[in-house]
Amino acid sequence: MIRTIIMLIFWALAAPVAAIIGFPASFIMGDVRVLYRLFMWGAWAGVWITGVRVQTIGLDQFDHARSYIFMTNHVSNLDPPIQIPLIPKRTSVMVKKELFKVPILGRAMRMGSMVPVDRGNRDAGIEAVRAAKSVVEQGLNMTIYVEGKRSFDGKLLPFKKGPFYMAVECGVPVIPITIVGTHYTMPKARFSIKPGLVTVIFHPPIEPKDFGSRDCLLEKVRAAIDSGLPEELRQPASVPNEGREEQGGPAYA
Repeated sequence: MIRTIIMLIFWALAAPVAAIIGFPASFIMGDVRVLYRLFMWGAWAGVWITGVRVQTIGLDQFDHARSYIFMTNHVSNLDPPIQIPLIPKRTSVMVKKELFKVPILGRAMRMGSMVPVDRGNRDAGIEAVRAAKSVVEQGLNMTIYVEGKRSFDGKLLPFKKGPFYMAVECGVPVIPITIVGTHYTMPKARFSIKPGLVTVIFHPPIEPKDFGSRDCLLEKVRAAIDSGLPEELRQPASVPNEGREEQGGPAYA
């Protein structure tokens, strides 16, 4: 609990400092990368303070100069501050719209081309997919939590279909990511963070020529992410995504 409080205090103090340095630099230089790097450093440092250590697998399996759509599982609030700083180049993320109301953070996210999402509005979800497509066309990476929410038990939830429409339309490679360990260090519905090891696995890129249909791409991504989970959390190969998506939920992320 103490480490968690220290992390939150650090973030609360670091954000204004990053803003004081990063906002003017971004306006003067016409480039948001300084602000982006400051926030990425702050996110990573905050996680380090909690005693969480991170190992990566597969970062050398793809060309860091290209743009990609990264699709990942989601089990903890720690996932974004661990994963986003690891991704080469600048990446956008679909973020719930409420966070854009947070002072400093909201302004920084707008400058960083983050995509706001209203998870309770299907039409807004479709618009978010369009906005994400526009971001990718600008040459940025896109990172998407394809389950749309955190898993309680660490097993994969049904995937939303919107990101796969976007991937097919954008025609850029998709890299599945598996994050393992944050379910232990900070599971859903728990505030405190326990020290521990988190592993982030970057699977080989799926090139547009290998996508097949949208549903085929979905199953390829699902199989890759699932393969990186501990054996006890993997699902039988016979369990399809189709038909298990929550009724009435948005289709974007």
